[in-house]
Amino acid sequence: MTPERFNRLKAVLQARQTDLTVVMDWVHKPHNFNAIIRSCDAVGVYETHYIPVEEGFRPLTNTAKGSQKYVIANKHDNFSKVADKLKGSGYQLLAAHLSTEAVDYRCIDYTKPTAIVMGAELEGVQTSTADSVDQHIIIPMVGMVESLNVSVACALILYEAQRQRAAAGLYEQQSLDEATYQKVLFEWCWPKIAKLCQKQGRSYPELDEFGEFKSF
Repeated sequence: MTPERFNRLKAVLQARQTDLTVVMDWVHKPHNFNAIIRSCDAVGVYETHYIPVEEGFRPLTNTAKGSQKYVIANKHDNFSKVADKLKGSGYQLLAAHLSTEAVDYRCIDYTKPTAIVMGAELEGVQTSTADSVDQHIIIPMVGMVESLNVSVACALILYEAQRQRAAAGLYEQQSLDEATYQKVLFEWCWPKIAKLCQKQGRSYPELDEFGEFKSF
């Protein structure tokens, strides 16, 4: 562990946005799933959620160029459970979905706790999902195509959220509680030692200012 890497990991973790997330509702192509995870890492999303299509498709694997180590992906059986949990925590649920109620994605206030819901590659979000979110959003199109690839669309929306949050100074405030911050920092710095401690039921060693063990 070099001091430079330790400081980089600390800076990235301190900027993580715990109240900005993406919910992938039946996104079934691994390359799209992984591209979305990479975009989430790039804009500082702490954790994501997904509801997989389990029949007729390859199982989703999170191998997003290493970013899977830094973004939590929570698997759910159906959308309603994760939606209820997020709404109960004060999130606004925004589905990328073409409807008469849909608004330009840039009109949304993303400084609020926000869950961006992305649907399947061809069909979009499920009807029941579209009915249960707070707002439908769209990316305006002036060409012949009617929509963008799901991972591209998600990246555009996330970067609008990142722009607004950066302007509001939200990346300058640590949103993780200190105990979680220290726990995750250790797991990022020393993943093999973290797994060994978990297996043995031991607490993680405390790290010094250089990312090395104070004691073990």
